[in-house]
This record gives sequence, C-alpha cells and structure tokens, in this order.
Amino acid sequence: MTRFVFLLFTTGTLTISCNNSAEEKTETDTTRIINDTTNNGDTAVTNRTDSFPAPFATPSVRNMSKVIGWPADKTPVAPAGFTVSKFADSLESPRWIYVAKNGDIFVAQADREGKKGNNILLFRDKNKDGIPESRSVYLSGLKQPFGMLILNNSFYVANTGELLQYKYDSSATAIKGTGKSLVRFPTGRHWTRNIIANDAGTKIYIAIGSASNIAEDGFDKEIRRANILEISPDGKGERVYASGLRNPVGMDWAPGTNTLWTAVNERDELGDDLVPDYLTSVQENGFYGWPYSYFGKREDPRIKEADKRPDLVSKAIVPEVALGSHTASLGLVFYRGNSFPAQYHNGAFIGQHGSWNRSQLVGYKVVYVPFAGGRPSGPMQDFLTGFIADASKSEVYGRPVGVAVLADGSLLVADDGGNKIWRVAYKK
Repeated sequence: MTRFVFLLFTTGTLTISCNNSAEEKTETDTTRIINDTTNNGDTAVTNRTDSFPAPFATPSVRNMSKVIGWPADKTPVAPAGFTVSKFADSLESPRWIYVAKNGDIFVAQADREGKKGNNILLFRDKNKDGIPESRSVYLSGLKQPFGMLILNNSFYVANTGELLQYKYDSSATAIKGTGKSLVRFPTGRHWTRNIIANDAGTKIYIAIGSASNIAEDGFDKEIRRANILEISPDGKGERVYASGLRNPVGMDWAPGTNTLWTAVNERDELGDDLVPDYLTSVQENGFYGWPYSYFGKREDPRIKEADKRPDLVSKAIVPEVALGSHTASLGLVFYRGNSFPAQYHNGAFIGQHGSWNRSQLVGYKVVYVPFAGGRPSGPMQDFLTGFIADASKSEVYGRPVGVAVLADGSLLVADDGGNKIWRVAYKK
C-alpha cells in the first residue's frame, strides 16, 4: 500500500481549491445538487447530501440487461420540439465520438472484451444535413481504442494500453502509417482511456480507471490508476493531475472557464442506492476518495483496518452532482451550440450506459445538467430516453455512451448496444 500512495500523491500538496474559485467544498454545502432517478421516468428525485442510505441497506444484486436491438420503427425519445434520427447504422460497438474543427466526425469502436471494432471510423457530412455522405475506416488494427484528439498536426489515439501519435492530414480519409507510442498504460478491468487537451494545447489529460472495485486485488495493482494524468503533447512530464477517481471517463471544459469536469463511474456492491456516479469539477492535485471513501468523507466499510487512510479521507472532495447509483455515467459534453433552446446552453449532457447490478434497471439514457456561470444551476433532467424495452425482463434496445455536439448544434449519441449513432436536433 505504501508504494501505491507514494506514487499517487508525491506530485504536490493536495489542495481543495478549484481552478476558478478558492472556496472550499464541504459536505454541508447546501447548494450542492444531488440527484438520483430511480424509475427511469421523466421525474428525477432530488436528495440532500445527508439522504444516503447505510451501506448494505439493500443486497447487492446482479441484473444484467439483455440488448435486443432496435425495431425498424423505433428510436430513442427526446423532449418535445426535438427530432431523433439515425446518423449511422450497422456499426460494431461504437463507443466514443470526436468532432474535429473541420467538421469531420470520428467514432472509436471497441468493447470490453477487445473483440469488436478495434478501429476508428471517419464520417463526413459536407452539406451539414445530418446525413453523412461518406464513411471510411480511418484507423484499424487498434487495441480497444477510445479517446481521440487532434492537436498540433497530430492525431492522438488512446488505446487501452498506450497513447499513440500519428501525423494528421485533414484531407485524408485514412491513416496507413504506424503510430508513435508516447505513453504506456496499465491494462485490465476499466479499459477506457479518454484524452483531452487544454485550450492552449500545451497539456493532454488522460482518464484512467481503477483495476478493481475497491483495490481488493491489492494496492500494487492500482499504480497510475483511478487518476487523471497530465502529460505534454510529446508524452513527457507525466504527473497525477487528480486522484481517487474510481473510473473517470467523459471529460470536458466548462464553457467560459478553465475548469475541467469529468463523469465518474463509482464503486459497486454496497446496495441498490450506493454509490452514486457523479459529475465533478476536477481540482488540480485534488483527491476524490477512492477507494477509502465515497462522495466525500464517507468511509467505505470494506477497507481493512490496516489499509485505512484517515489523512486522505479528511481531504476527499465532495462532487457537485450525483447522477444515480450504478447508472454507468460515462459520456460527457458541454453544449456549446446555439440551435437548442437557451435552457440547454452551456450545460452538460451525460451518457448513462446503464446498470448491471441494481434490482431495477437504471441509467440507459442521456441526462442533462444545467449550468450557469460555469457551475451547476439546477437538478439533473432526463433528455434522451426510451432505451429500455421491457424492464421486467431486463431487456433494452441499446446502450448510450459517448455524446458529442456537431457544428450545427445537433447532438450525436453513440449507442454501442444498438450499434448506431443517433442524432438529436431541434425543430425551429
């Protein structure tokens, strides 16, 4: 354990000050927004931070969903005034979406077993009508690719085990050359590796999930995991930017700020209503609790006495927004478009892949969290639903993951269960 903690926390003194605010977060912050949708309907139940149930108040269950695919006449359901259409079909586990400045749309295809996809597709919609004119395999022979980034004439791909850098040509429909390996990652369990650059293009941030639920396989297996790492574009200068994040996946910068936010998939097996996945601002050198505590300073009762770290628990940061327990909140994008109604401007869309260990299916939708002035300003709302086919049979049509905003302001949603990309547009 000592080695694990040393490597995680020798990057500087832990701080609880936000990039754009020196105000300390505490568990008694009455403005904090806590949400938990238990019925997958249109109404979210908003709770206070003191409303968490006790650990093991309900038994931990295994309730895997069965994907049955989408009927020809059915689509997900968006709020009134929006239309939902198929942007792409007949895919192979489309997981993540990256939109280039020139409008090119890249889709990383992969699954947790490493058997599907393992490539990146390129879609071009030159006339911006929501129907791509061309589709090509941009990169193949990859190993569970996920995060993508274009920076300084380079195309970066985060495979599960390494960060690759390719020469980028905006006119090309495929990359044939061999990528340069910049950074190697530990592999296993939480396999996705998302990447994002800062506005200046001087740093790249890499989200790497844990190798376990609560480090039950040994703390030595968690080196460089459950973190967001920071590197230079050449792969050098690696340091831990934030830690104690069990499985951070989606990352984006809040509009008008220099604050990074992430969607985090939290721990399992404490019952139906623990522990909530969450959306949080990412504080430099911040510690978010895993595995010692959850949602701030709530100690996990399963941590052995010899492994406890009260010094770290005392510094654990409380996330801003709870997104429901076991919802598998993975996708994240802030809405910078202007074609949606004003109520959606600058807020966060989050793709919830859906539960496997809750007695009733939860997640399986895209939710929205409104923001104002770079901070959450209201409760989580359902935005794109209809993925659950028959809850009594645990049957679903598909599973939403990555979300992205196109230049025309429409929203793309990767459905790796239904093997589709959905496009949500507003009817003006």
